[in-house]
Amino acid sequence: MRKYVIMGVQGSGKGTQSELLCNELNLVHISVGDIFRWNVQNHTKLGAQVRRIMNAGDLVGDDLVESVVRERLDRHDWNYGFVIDGFPRNGRQAEFFMESYDIDGVIHLELPEDEVRRRVLSRRLCPNCGMDYNLIADRPKQEGRCDICGHQLITREDDTPEALESRLADYNEKTRPVLDLFRRKEFVHDIDARPPAEKVQAAIRDALHLPPPRG
Repeated sequence: MRKYVIMGVQGSGKGTQSELLCNELNLVHISVGDIFRWNVQNHTKLGAQVRRIMNAGDLVGDDLVESVVRERLDRHDWNYGFVIDGFPRNGRQAEFFMESYDIDGVIHLELPEDEVRRRVLSRRLCPNCGMDYNLIADRPKQEGRCDICGHQLITREDDTPEALESRLADYNEKTRPVLDLFRRKEFVHDIDARPPAEKVQAAIRDALHLPPPRG
């Protein structure tokens, strides 16, 4: 069983690399951000709570995040292991995670902030079917329209320049120190996230001593 944490600033490719890593290794990708977004979009009780927090300009508290992570991992549908992204985001969450679960490795995707801004501010979302696009590498066939359902694409609320600067500051202040906690166990693998996705994936697999991607 393999259990990995993938970390990196917004736009570093955590979701993409998690999916690539999971596909051939029968691992389960657990995205804390996706869990919260699903609940918001489906108007659940948790989603309403998260929306109130976000509308107030606050971050979701540690207690709520930890309970969501615990509930998700308690399903035990990850027979061969998991890759978790979007958690932990601060020291307390890291301590909780290391006390509760054994980790086989931490993947740290490194990306300069100027490249973060270029990537994030190019992202678009279909609010109807949930498809993600990137105007740099994955443009829709019709400008501004979803290829799947034809709905007009939007910029996610947390992809504005102001929101990005706030998240970068929060990451540097709270999340980067988490890497120092993990490094005490010497299982952090620093990966350059600037190359194309397939090359980043190959570097991750090499660092983790896993077989290279097929094809």
